[in-house]
Amino acid sequence: MKSFLDDNFLLHSETAILLYNEYAKNLPIIDYHNHLAPDEIAENKQFKTITEVWLKGDHYKWRAMRAYGIEEKYITGSSTTDKEKFLKWAETVPHTIRNPLYHWTHLELQRYFGIYDLLSPSTAEKIYDQCNAALAKEENFAQGLLTQMNVEVVCTTDDPTDDLNNHEKHRTNEEAPNMLPTYRPDKLVVIDGPHFLDSLSKLEKCVGYHIDSFDQYMSAMKTRMDYFESLGCKLSDHGLSHLHKSKLQSYSLDDILSKRKNNKEISEDEVAFFIQVVMVQLAEMYHAKGWTMQLHLGAIRNNNSRLLQQVGADVGCDSIGDYEQAATLSAFLDALDKKDKLTKSILYNLNPRDNEVFATMAGNFNDGSAAGKVQWGSAWWFLDQKDGMEKQINALSNMGLLSQFVGMLTDSRSFLSFPRHEYFRRILCNLIATDVENGEIPFDEKLLGGLVSDLCYHNAKRYFNFQTQNRKSESKMI
Repeated sequence: MKSFLDDNFLLHSETAILLYNEYAKNLPIIDYHNHLAPDEIAENKQFKTITEVWLKGDHYKWRAMRAYGIEEKYITGSSTTDKEKFLKWAETVPHTIRNPLYHWTHLELQRYFGIYDLLSPSTAEKIYDQCNAALAKEENFAQGLLTQMNVEVVCTTDDPTDDLNNHEKHRTNEEAPNMLPTYRPDKLVVIDGPHFLDSLSKLEKCVGYHIDSFDQYMSAMKTRMDYFESLGCKLSDHGLSHLHKSKLQSYSLDDILSKRKNNKEISEDEVAFFIQVVMVQLAEMYHAKGWTMQLHLGAIRNNNSRLLQQVGADVGCDSIGDYEQAATLSAFLDALDKKDKLTKSILYNLNPRDNEVFATMAGNFNDGSAAGKVQWGSAWWFLDQKDGMEKQINALSNMGLLSQFVGMLTDSRSFLSFPRHEYFRRILCNLIATDVENGEIPFDEKLLGGLVSDLCYHNAKRYFNFQTQNRKSESKMI
């Protein structure tokens, strides 16, 4: 029987151990999609408690606590203390066995705090005090937590109306990991969404003029893109349930915008037409700038209206949607490709039934202009666990070129989530090694070591053209 979470965790052969330790373990991390707060990075925030850095905003943990029967006041409430919330999480953890949270929780305690005790009610107070004492040290402030994990680049997720002052401030810090913005215009794209009017008003303030026409609206979006670009932005991102039909009746975009601004009803077809046109025009702008476009498709969000009203959005009440994706995604990519305006793109599905759909869709639009120009992205959200990662890697291997994959990301709001890159790297090395052990691929250390290091770091650096220094890598360079 193996020990839990030892040095060879998830590595089930000597080949896996070799690949991980020599070609993956020590590589820097490029986290090209996350939801970290730029102000906390720029200001090098000191977190007062483990609850603040670990539980606040982590809807994965919140969902588990609710499922275990913890009252909401101990999850998102303001009437309970950080310690009380932590103790309730500690009470929940032993009952997360076989959920990835059990692995992540103990990896994070080990990697950041050197704590090898299992979190439970009997160890909770000791661990709470140990973590809080560690967080008081400067090396465990926000930037130090990133540096500990050898994070080289973080790409935050930013609304077009964000002022990006923290990104400007951080650019002068040569000691900390690179932080770049990502253009995420969802609130301004989904015209029937609850945030559209407020976001449009903010956009008007950013550009200094009233937006009364569709042309003015798109011009304002481009102005903000130019500003993002000036601060090193190389990616956009869209989190949509699905794309819309490519062939709809033509409507006046000015009329649709005017009706929405005046709180008049707009039809479903008008909404679809508006979003479709905006997405195509934005995608063409991304192509002109050489940005990578990310499409996160398939979530059904804010299902619990009671919690939405009580706590807000993004609190752990989203799930996998069953939208049809193939036809609309194909039409969208094709509309751009036939005009030679399809930029580098990464496609993420949330419904596992769509794995092979997305894997094969990406392969339709590669044109030789860049390796892996259109990518099927890493296992996302509910799928970024061991089974989901293995299925994504296997499907991509079967239907595309695994060798061109840009690898893992955290998609997280937590500074303690970066061991997920280690989790991915261990799973990847074990999968490849299993094929070697089974005689399905040759044991060519140079070939396989190069593959591993590319998937863990080098492919992402090349694909996004990040101009960074590989300052801490001690791995073999292929």
